[in-house]
Amino acid sequence: MKSKQLSKSTLFSTKSKSALNFVDVVALIVGVVIGAGIFETPALVAANTGSKELLLLTWVLGGAMSLIGAICYAELATTYPHPGGNYYYLKRAFGKPTAFLFAWGRMTVIQTGSLTLLAFVFGDYASQLFRLGDYSASVYAALAIGILTILNLIGIRQGKWTQNWLTAAKVLGLLLVVIVGLLFAAPATSVEQTEPEFSQNLGMAMIFVLLSYGGWNEAVYISAELENLKRNMVRSLLWSIGVITAIYLAINLAYVQGLGLETMAVSEAVATQLMSRAVGTPGAWLISLLIAICTLGAINATIFTGARTNYALGKDFAVLSWLGHWHRKTQSPPPALLIQSGIALFLVLLGTLTRRGFETMVDYTAPAFWFFFLLTSLSLLVLRFKEPEVPKPFQVPFYPLTPILFCLICAYLLYSSLVYTGIGALVGVAVVIAGIPLLLWSRRQKT
Repeated sequence: MKSKQLSKSTLFSTKSKSALNFVDVVALIVGVVIGAGIFETPALVAANTGSKELLLLTWVLGGAMSLIGAICYAELATTYPHPGGNYYYLKRAFGKPTAFLFAWGRMTVIQTGSLTLLAFVFGDYASQLFRLGDYSASVYAALAIGILTILNLIGIRQGKWTQNWLTAAKVLGLLLVVIVGLLFAAPATSVEQTEPEFSQNLGMAMIFVLLSYGGWNEAVYISAELENLKRNMVRSLLWSIGVITAIYLAINLAYVQGLGLETMAVSEAVATQLMSRAVGTPGAWLISLLIAICTLGAINATIFTGARTNYALGKDFAVLSWLGHWHRKTQSPPPALLIQSGIALFLVLLGTLTRRGFETMVDYTAPAFWFFFLLTSLSLLVLRFKEPEVPKPFQVPFYPLTPILFCLICAYLLYSSLVYTGIGALVGVAVVIAGIPLLLWSRRQKT
């Protein structure tokens, strides 16, 4: 019965006109994954490895782990092509309560934490242009969130051409850093700053690495619109992760070549410092401006999409129905925008109090992210057992070893995110748990 329902409703998209091809999806995945984080995380990875060889190995491992996960997601996406993505897999495998907690965690931790991560990156690089006192990065982060939320509230949205130009600025910035670092900069003979104490904490390093790889799983949300789903979903995931891994290795080689590992590990704006050493103040100013601009675009896009998923949550669950209000004139969901902004501004404050803004946001989001990633990975095993009759256009090779391996990877990263992180992780876990009473209240209202 489930198989018939699936073929008639869920898989209708495979017979409809497809809007995206292989190149479109590769460009989308690469654009989503290579964000502002790659300008911030390499310094943190360097501080947790302690050697050039281990530093580069972590980025190779990150690509390999992402590849294993992508293979698992390819089966889910081709078997259940649905715009709900992870939400739909979790609901089908574990039920609506688990899906609710995922949506709650996305609203309060994962999406808002990612928004604040971007805001702190913007603050770090904007501070290289014009510093606003001791808490400059936090001030810039709060201003970016507040101003862009207001613009979305009054209905002003960036057009497609604007976002494309901002993406081009990001790519240009990466190319400049790689070229300068590999061809023009030479490492200093002595460390310019206090030499860091390397912790050689591989678990913590991998959290930062896989944060930079995060986003390839967004491909599942457009699976219903992809032509030749079986072939192109698998190809696009494999090709995009290969391209991303090559770019990440190149950028880290450039950082190590141009700065040296010790200076890299203590840098607050590693790309700016590299450009400054190689070509002086103009180069540093240019790269800071490029990164700040492209990060603003990412913040605006995150505000835009995050508010709409919050709006959808309000429409689906009565207990959060106040989120489901839509303003027709401005074509925006004001309550969803305001609650998102409020949570993000609180997170800016949390990051400021810990004096580790970006790292605190990684701590805050990582446990929830890897917990739900683990559940989604388990859903592949559960759905294979529960719905063996459902046609599977693509099947994971070496099943069940491949999904079990990815589950173990997720479990290790979940463990590392809880053991090796700070207060931010505890706050993030508490916020996700706070969704349980809401869930129980929502179920009680229906009875």
